[in-house]
Parts: sequence; C-alpha cells; structure tokens
Amino acid sequence: MYFLSKLCWLASAALFTSTLGAPLTKRQSGGVVVSPGGVDELTITQFNTLNGTNPNATFHGPPQPQANAGLRLDLVNNYGSGTNVYITALDTSNRVIILTPSGQWYYPTSSSTTVPQAITQDITIPLGNQGQTTSLTLPGFFISGRVYFAAGDLQFYTLETADGGVTLVSPDPQNPSDPSAGIFWGFAEMTYTEAGGIYADMTFVDFVGMPVGMQLTVNDGSGTQTVRGVAQGAVSTVCNDLTPHASQDGQPWDQLCQYSSSGSPLRANAPGKYISVHGDAFSNYYTSYVQSVWTLYASETLTVHSQNTLGDIPCSTASGQLVCQGASRSIPQPSALDIFGCQGVFGTQAGDNDVTLAIVPRICAALQRTTLLLSGGNVQPSLPASQYYTQSPTNWYSQAVHSVELDGRGYAFPFDDVNPDGAPDASGAVANGNPNVWTLFVGGSS
Repeated sequence: MYFLSKLCWLASAALFTSTLGAPLTKRQSGGVVVSPGGVDELTITQFNTLNGTNPNATFHGPPQPQANAGLRLDLVNNYGSGTNVYITALDTSNRVIILTPSGQWYYPTSSSTTVPQAITQDITIPLGNQGQTTSLTLPGFFISGRVYFAAGDLQFYTLETADGGVTLVSPDPQNPSDPSAGIFWGFAEMTYTEAGGIYADMTFVDFVGMPVGMQLTVNDGSGTQTVRGVAQGAVSTVCNDLTPHASQDGQPWDQLCQYSSSGSPLRANAPGKYISVHGDAFSNYYTSYVQSVWTLYASETLTVHSQNTLGDIPCSTASGQLVCQGASRSIPQPSALDIFGCQGVFGTQAGDNDVTLAIVPRICAALQRTTLLLSGGNVQPSLPASQYYTQSPTNWYSQAVHSVELDGRGYAFPFDDVNPDGAPDASGAVANGNPNVWTLFVGGSS
C-alpha cells in the first residue's frame, strides 16, 4: 500500500511545515490560475522535502555495498521538445543525492537553516526529441528516489538541518505561487537496494500532472512488468470531470485544478492535499453520510473482511464510535480530511494491533468510495469496482483519476489497493530483485 510517498520519501528525519510567503492564488471560475513567485513564496512541508544526513560527514563501519553496474533507466520522450528530467534520492548513508547530466551523483549542501538556497549545480537532464530514448545508469543503491519530468525547468532548493544535514526542497504542486508552479510536471518514485532490487511506482495520491508510463524488464525470467499510467490529456479530462461537481454540491472541486495564465491545465490536486492548505475546505462534506453510516451500524453488524488469518471482524457503532472485536482502539466519526487523506483517525498510531491495522484501510476505502450504505456494503471489502463512487458524497477526484487510467492501476488515495479477493492489482508499481532495464514513457504511454 502507498509506500513511497508516505514512508520511504520521508524516511530519514522528522519533518516540518513552514511558509516563507503566503501563497497568492488567482482564482477563476473553474480553477486556480498560478502565479509563480520567488524563493519567498516557497512552502516547506513534509510532502515536498527530502531530509538527509550531513553530506560532508565521515562515515565509519563496513563499506556500503554498491551495484555492479547500477540501475539502467531508459527515458522515452513521448511529450515533445524542451522536456527535462531531474533525479533525486538518498544514498545508502541517507545523504541527499541528485543525478547530474554526466551520470554522477551530486551531494548538495546548504549553509542556512532558515532561507532556502537555490541549487546552482547543473542537475537538469534534457531528453531527446519526441520519440527518442535517453539511456542513463543510476550508480549504486539508493532509497526514497524520485524521477521528475517537466516541460521546462524545475527549481530545487536546500536547507541545512539542525544536525548539519541537508533538506532538499522540491516543487510543491499544491502551491500556486511556487517558483515552478507554471511548469507542467510529474514524477515517478523508486527505491533500489541490494536486498530487494527495485521497487518503483507512480501514484496520484497527491496530484495528477504530466503522465508517465513504465516498464520493467528483468533477468530472472519472470516476465516484463508494465504499468501504463494515465492517458495523455488526463489533467484536462480530470478537471473537466471535477468542475461540474462544484456547482452541484457547493464544494471546491474546481479549485483542485491549476492552470497557466494562458489557460492550459497544469495539474489536478487531491482533495486531502487541498484541505492541508485550505483548512476549511470540504469541512462538512461527509458529515451527513458518516452520521447515516454510524446510525445503520449501531443496530446492524458491519463485517470487515481482513483478507488474512484474522478472518472476518465484526464491528459496531452502538457506542458512538466504531468498535471492532479485538481492535486495540475504537474509531470516532471521521472528518473529511481523515477520509480523503486516510489520516487522523485512519492514520497508523502507536499501539495499533493487527486487527486495527486491518480495519483502518478497509473502512477508509469504503468511505472514499461511498459503499457502506449500498446493498452488500455491510461486508468490507466485498463490492465490485463498478459500485464505487455511485453515490454522493464521494471522492470525485479518485473517480475521475481512475477513469483516465489506461490499465486501472495507480493509487488515487492511500489504501486504494483495498479491493475484494480476486480483484486485479490496483497498485501502480513494478518490482523485482534482479532488474534489467526500467523504462519510463515520459508524457504517457503511446
């Protein structure tokens, strides 16, 4: 489930949230027009930072293992001229690294803990013309990696951490005044280790931007793995789907979409991420529905199918909270942010036992998809995907994203892989312990 964005990407240090300049939003009916600013308009959050140890420190102990030839990455340009790539990660000593056009890892530094410093080293890897393939080798092993691809130049910054390490500040898709706000971009995530090989995925939990597809060929004879991603033109389609809902239910679905000053669609942000910036957004969206769910299951049993050795877990809301047999905690009525982000009451908490860890994702997914009041919704998960998002309120962003996925794969919210037994793999991931070539189709699968 949604590993890299929530775990590996944030693996090394406690993160922080600050705003150097209040984002200036230029709103119009149907979306937000971006107005890119300077360094003073950066927002620094757990979602756009990568924290590393001191790049100049001397590390003692056994040498870190290195791949014999590194990981080969082929980048197929299906977008057009002026497309660039940026590759960031943490090395085996948890230091921030960025690949340079020469194929070497660059270790950025910073001398300020308060003012982000622009990276001046050449870290832009230009792709060839449309249809051409650029082949790279990513040296050694790394974790928490991202491959950014953009129709233009992205801006990256650094900050010094309290212990002398480096925080990499990346473009923030939620901030319409980010220095890179006017650029059409996206990313894929990857980790490459000696023990596990490669794990790479595409996710739409944060936003939908420039499409990408990917393919992994392997050396163990297990066959080629392919994830096609979203269709070309996906952002426009998603935004066209979201905009009418704003007038239908009075919620800011249209404001999830950002546009250039010329009107070109740049990205569609997830509602949970929008709430993180606009705290009052969607505040009462799920309230009546959740109350109806709580009323129903105060007198009927809600069964959570654990899909593991725990079997079926009976639950009830008779006490006013969701109480499940054997769970280490009960769950109060969730807010819209709890639901959209699968956080808060649906976040992992200290002391959660296996029963709770089975319940949380399945109930959150059921609320996202609005299936708890449907016939058969008293067993979760049990209903087919054709019954997801058929009632309002629901996560219209997720519904729109899945409508543009070419093969139905890729998370639109955390725990989006919760499905009945026998359902197709919903994750947008490829993985293998003995990879050959990882290929990204930048601009989308053809």
